[in-house]
Amino acid sequence: MPKTNSKVNQIIEAIHAKIANRTYLPGSRLPSVRLQAKSMQVSVSTVVEAYGRLMATGVIMSKRGSGYYINTPIAPLSLNHLGPNLDRAVDPLWISRQSLTANDDMLKPGCGWLPESWMYEMGFRKALRQVSRCDVKPLVEYAIPAGNLALRQLLVRRLSKLEINIEVDQIVLTESGTHAIDLLCRFFLEPGDTVLIDDPCYFNFQALLKAHRVNIVGIPYTKDGPDLEKFEIALKLSPRLYITNSGIHNPTGARLSTVKAHQLLKLVSDTNLIIIEDDIFADFELNPAPRLAAFDNLSQVIQIGSFSKSISASLRCGYIATKAKWIEDLIDLKIATTFGGGHLASEVIVKILSDSGYQRYLESLRIRLAKKMQITIQKLSVLGITPYLVPEAGMFLWCQLPMDVDAARLAKDCLGEGVILAPGNVFSQSLNARSMLRFNVAQCDDKRIFEVLKRLLSGYEAGY
Repeated sequence: MPKTNSKVNQIIEAIHAKIANRTYLPGSRLPSVRLQAKSMQVSVSTVVEAYGRLMATGVIMSKRGSGYYINTPIAPLSLNHLGPNLDRAVDPLWISRQSLTANDDMLKPGCGWLPESWMYEMGFRKALRQVSRCDVKPLVEYAIPAGNLALRQLLVRRLSKLEINIEVDQIVLTESGTHAIDLLCRFFLEPGDTVLIDDPCYFNFQALLKAHRVNIVGIPYTKDGPDLEKFEIALKLSPRLYITNSGIHNPTGARLSTVKAHQLLKLVSDTNLIIIEDDIFADFELNPAPRLAAFDNLSQVIQIGSFSKSISASLRCGYIATKAKWIEDLIDLKIATTFGGGHLASEVIVKILSDSGYQRYLESLRIRLAKKMQITIQKLSVLGITPYLVPEAGMFLWCQLPMDVDAARLAKDCLGEGVILAPGNVFSQSLNARSMLRFNVAQCDDKRIFEVLKRLLSGYEAGY
């Protein structure tokens, strides 16, 4: 009688999973029956039955005297099959989808952007009117390959305030900050390369790197920068890239110290490592943190950024600032993957950044965020939720839950109550942030958030 036990199914599911995540490609040879039995701690007859079923469905084939081979086409790329096996309800891409598709009734303390009522709406509308009355070209034409010259010139001046001194021909505009990282990954990486990221870090870094099929290594991030002892150990793996935030770190809210910046650059000076410094939250800083790009003079550091957090997420525009010798190749890669960049967004951004009203808006926004930070810390402390640190600026609080509560469980339960949270392990490559949550203080106005948290945490404490 054919076996129907769960062990047979486990072998079949394991092989299907490896096909889905492309560990097994078409023509890949499977372990022998005896090796498979040993590795999965089952009997040889169990493996024979599993392989027989897979052959019957055409998933694998047998070659006499040679073994068993994968017989299916390459699986479509599915990012949720790559990397740590997180529950789909709380993995990075799922959280992004929930936040992006949530209706107006959903509360989003776990999302990574300002509420629409906090944005620079009046200045945005004014800039749109100005652009609409100007030459028709920005409304209908592709931009030049390197991107809007006026915006690149403006970026040169903005970056100089951070002591990053560059020429306009060292900047290429991109469609977003994420597009900037994607271009750089295409430029530098091959599948199987090693990339270092902070642990914790912005979860979409992990998702993007999975798409590039690289080996991701997390470096513990402390209150003043990466753990340099762990970083030095990771350098033995000959990593190609390190992606980080130096200003306001996402999700911790920490900032890189001057001492650690110099130590880090000294550590990598004799390596081929390239550092990508994501500066998307620069406009939120009260006092600018040290920039690796400034100390390094863009030798091994590449600066990127965008305007989605402070101006508008609808204006898809970012930039890459790097050494001049790489710009032409990056422009070619940009053309190959997007053809011509958008012209309208960059024109609107130039108008906004050139308007004195934007600076006044930023000043009031920083004050507003600082006040909201203190209020949110107080409200969370009543629930026993404590911040890892009190950030100097920005919108994020990285918090420890009481009673070692599983943040993923809390996130699932809160979702049923109309509250979207961001549990710690989606930010952690090592999955060492089980009881951590990232809160966006700008999205924490509604008292229902804290009522739901209080009710659920009380229930966990009571054993419900």
